[in-house]
Amino acid sequence: MPENQYTFDNPVDRYPAISPDEEQVPEPGLESDLSPRADLGEDSYVGTGRLTGRKAIVTGGDSGIGAAAAIAFAREGADVAIVYLPEEEEDAQRVAGLIRDAGRTAVTIPGDLKERAFSDEIVKRTLDELGGIDILVNNAGKQIAAESLTDIPDDQFDHTMKTNVYAMFWLTRAALPHLPAGATIINTTSIQAYQPGEQLVDYATTKAAINAFTKALAQQLAPKGIRVNAVAPGPIWTPLQVSKGQPAEAIPEFGQQTPLGRPGQPAELAPAYVFLASPESSYVIGETLSVTGGMPTP
Repeated sequence: MPENQYTFDNPVDRYPAISPDEEQVPEPGLESDLSPRADLGEDSYVGTGRLTGRKAIVTGGDSGIGAAAAIAFAREGADVAIVYLPEEEEDAQRVAGLIRDAGRTAVTIPGDLKERAFSDEIVKRTLDELGGIDILVNNAGKQIAAESLTDIPDDQFDHTMKTNVYAMFWLTRAALPHLPAGATIINTTSIQAYQPGEQLVDYATTKAAINAFTKALAQQLAPKGIRVNAVAPGPIWTPLQVSKGQPAEAIPEFGQQTPLGRPGQPAELAPAYVFLASPESSYVIGETLSVTGGMPTP
């Protein structure tokens, strides 16, 4: 594990290649379900004040990529509202504690993003408790592997679409009237939008939709001074993978197909979200920033 995100080293060896056991845990999966544990940057991310005074919402902020982004935002000076399922309370409280340890305000908002009204609640609570919104990260996702299209029941397809696409639409629409010029929206897409796996048909479909949503909305909002971009992770070691996001037999070799020969860690995604949230990326609009360990994207 690097000392911090600025440590100079060989990226092949920055984190060890892992060979986890074949296992599956119930959805939605917790950080405590992971062995080995993922690196969220809790012991390594060093902030430099790049987001001082900002107010952020991060969906899926209890674990994985969302947690790493929330921790980094706080250490860069932002107050953060994290959104998560009630079953993920344990993970959420841990991340909220790390936000507070950074001297920032943490707001914990449990609920189900598949319910449209919940988006309004997220915005209201964030405005009430943080006093504004100028960073919105639509990161929460559902991923269930299926051998065949005929193995995907209607309710799974519906839940995946609502979690990954509808929730992004609902929350962005609810937040938009409150976003000032200079605000940023960051959506989490995936390498699956470009290299869809045969066992992730519904998930890959949503990630391609997120790309299109991002690029279309970016054109609409750019004249208002609101930037919209996306991050496309490659194979990242998170609870999503062991809670049926991958077939059990694929877990031991997860991420080894990348040119780096290992999966990424959530901490390696955090700087991408910080860059897109900060004024440093003021001329970056409608971009999908790929963080894939070398797996090519267009």
